[in-house]
Amino acid sequence: MRVEERFLNYVSYWTTSEEDKDCIPSTDRQFALAEALAQELNGFGLEKVIVTEHCYVYGLLPATAGLEGKKAVGFISHLDTSPDFSGKNIKPQLIADYDGGDVLLKGSGAYLKVTDFPHLLSLKGRTLITTDGTTLLGADDKAGVAEIMTALEEIIESGMPHGDIWVGFTPDEEVGAGADLFDLDYFQAAFAYTVDGDYEGEIAYENFNAASAFFHIKGVNVHPGEAKDIMVNAACIACEIQSLLPPEETPSHTENREGFFHLTDMQGSVADASLSYIVRDHDKEKFEARLETLRSLEKEMNQKYGDGVVTLTIRHSYSNMLEIMEKHFYVVDIAAKAIQSVGLSPLSRPVRGGTDGARLSFMGLPCPNLGTGGYGFHGPYEHISVEGMCNAVQIIKEIVKNTAEL
Repeated sequence: MRVEERFLNYVSYWTTSEEDKDCIPSTDRQFALAEALAQELNGFGLEKVIVTEHCYVYGLLPATAGLEGKKAVGFISHLDTSPDFSGKNIKPQLIADYDGGDVLLKGSGAYLKVTDFPHLLSLKGRTLITTDGTTLLGADDKAGVAEIMTALEEIIESGMPHGDIWVGFTPDEEVGAGADLFDLDYFQAAFAYTVDGDYEGEIAYENFNAASAFFHIKGVNVHPGEAKDIMVNAACIACEIQSLLPPEETPSHTENREGFFHLTDMQGSVADASLSYIVRDHDKEKFEARLETLRSLEKEMNQKYGDGVVTLTIRHSYSNMLEIMEKHFYVVDIAAKAIQSVGLSPLSRPVRGGTDGARLSFMGLPCPNLGTGGYGFHGPYEHISVEGMCNAVQIIKEIVKNTAEL
């Protein structure tokens, strides 16, 4: 089966995860795709294929004769799509011999514009797959799933020599829980790659340090006519906290390795208010300094308005995998060689986000991230090319080949 056929099949599954759930998977609908993948893996003849009670899919393609002693490599993608935008009833548009211009998204009437996505010019002549504008596409990360599955099938059909190949598909990556219950005792790879990036030829091994921060403000509400020296307006304090953070250190004003404070949600009344932030920085010292800034604001507000008025809760999300990958750089070199072999230049940018691989690396499985060839994730302008997916399939196969030659 061609990679685009698999992809179009997989995006038909509604697998959107949900935030603020204390269970994995956060949505039972992810099991439908998990079971379908397990059935497909069994059809390939893989061993140790399971779907766990928490919706993790694992499988092993055993080494060919004589290569049993080679390092085992793994490939990982996630089942869920982002809750930021609808992932239900996806209606992809296929555009053969794309002309390099703006694309009408027929469901919404919006346009995928070259001015917004200049790389579209480089996709001229390819077969482009877009949304119809009413949903996201699901290339994040069903493109990765399709690429792994297609590479497996081609490896098996061609009889290509290989060591052990493990595959894993996780739930809830989009809500930060994809690695929470990943079973490294079962998934016996020496190293792995998440196939969850964007640009073709990407091999990413550096990502943000990340945390979430939540301010709760407890106010005092009385009649405004009798409020002097009594009222404590929680909503005003929330505004004050936000005003004290540097306005230039937000996502809309930063790039590359520049960190930020990102206000994601604000609610409030006189009596009660809250602020939710995500905090990001590639540099560990600068990241810790950002967290200390928030702690200082909590202290300052309580000194000003009274003890216990403001409560700050910080939760660590993930760390920069560079710290681990510097000790296992051969894993990056294997992928870089594979990328070059398909005629692309390896692209290593600091990821302005995180992947399951970042957490898995700190759990003991070195795991950089490979590009899928998709762009514009998490919204109606998501798109990918068939040729980009085919390149990703070839890169996976070349990684397997290079690993067998170690």
